[in-house]
Amino acid sequence: MFCAAAVLVLAAVPARAQRPPQEIAARQRFVDSLFADYAAPGAPGASVVVVRDGRVVLRRAFGLANLEPRTAATPRSGYRLASLTKQFTAMAVMILAERHRLAFDDSVARYLPSLPAYARGVTIRHLLNHTSGIWAYEDFVPDSQTYQVKDRDVLQLIGRADSLYFPPGSAYRYSNTGYSLLALVVERVSGMPFARFLKRHIFVPAEMRNTVAFEDGVRAVPHRAFGYTAEGTRFLPTDQSNTSAVLGDGGIYTSVDDLVLWHLALERSRLVRPATQQLAWTPATLTNGTATTYGFGWFVERDAHGLRLWHHGETRGFTNGIVRYPDQRLMVAVFTNRSGGAPWDLAQRLADHFLQ
Repeated sequence: MFCAAAVLVLAAVPARAQRPPQEIAARQRFVDSLFADYAAPGAPGASVVVVRDGRVVLRRAFGLANLEPRTAATPRSGYRLASLTKQFTAMAVMILAERHRLAFDDSVARYLPSLPAYARGVTIRHLLNHTSGIWAYEDFVPDSQTYQVKDRDVLQLIGRADSLYFPPGSAYRYSNTGYSLLALVVERVSGMPFARFLKRHIFVPAEMRNTVAFEDGVRAVPHRAFGYTAEGTRFLPTDQSNTSAVLGDGGIYTSVDDLVLWHLALERSRLVRPATQQLAWTPATLTNGTATTYGFGWFVERDAHGLRLWHHGETRGFTNGIVRYPDQRLMVAVFTNRSGGAPWDLAQRLADHFLQ
């Protein structure tokens, strides 16, 4: 039986900390109003979770994960993360760096000898913080192309360029290419496929049992949500594009339930030491001394609540947002299986609400 929205779940807290029924009802109305579009009958849905002080304080889902059999979205639904994948790719690199298998300031060409000559000055750090200047591989993939690009194809694609956008480290330019190349570096250094490395060294230690780097025909996505795009009053299936098979920049599927485990693994330094993790949350500095707003796989800012870590994820059929306030021990994630919208704004409104 289809259910438009999952039941609100509040974590068990000591009696003295329990909120009055009126406040709980007001919060539920607030959440319902934020996600009304995703709860519309027959519409692709959304899953949301809020974690505060190590406890899940909000866990809900709206709408449909799959329109044809009318499968309801739930907090266990697996969404394609798109660029939220980058924080996991960065973690894979940090794990290898902490084990002295590579260094952040190593030349990328040391591990990828077929890197175009014009990019020989690019380091792993440049790739991590989007200051490499390497061209976007998507610029060389025509919309008419029907077969899917893989990470291994990216080196050949960027070989069609003959220069960088700018000297390495001198400017910031968001780059999916950089994170695809990082996946190849992880494969070269570890001697195992990128998807297997993620599972063995991140997903299993973090107990993220329903998270996969999706490879069609190799691994299935548990409780999979399928992507859609609005056309007039209809939603059309748009689950895959010709770049959806590139793993390093956007190929992970997970649920908001599993993302709670990721958040707790970061809080508890279960994957790398705190000093290493802090590098991901430190904005890069350009060669002219200007600071950017990006670390390793995370946008890094400060606002009225303190240190703010966030990321958006957009691809055909999926749009997602995450925001974390580590000093406040708050994380909010919103996943949707439709193109368009601004779930990162919804995540921020929830963060503001819970930090009042």
